[in-house]
Amino acid sequence: MKPTHNLSARKRAVNLTLNEDLVTKAKSFTSNLSGVVELLLTDYIVREQHSHTERTKMIESTVAMWNQFNNDRSSIADEYSTL
Repeated sequence: MKPTHNLSARKRAVNLTLNEDLVTKAKSFTSNLSGVVELLLTDYIVREQHSHTERTKMIESTVAMWNQFNNDRSSIADEYSTL
């Protein structure tokens, strides 16, 4: 899979507010909670970018459809024009 971010970028400390019980349970499965959160954040970004791309394609398709409709039949508002 192609990386979605610069893998060699410097790491920096951030403050997160997480449920204490959730953190305790997660630490029972991993000694690298930061690594797990980073992987989950990467997955989240990929899904959001994909969703954004799909919404953009849908909007562009709708605009193209309306433009084609207007080219073929003229605007539906033309029959109600007062000009």
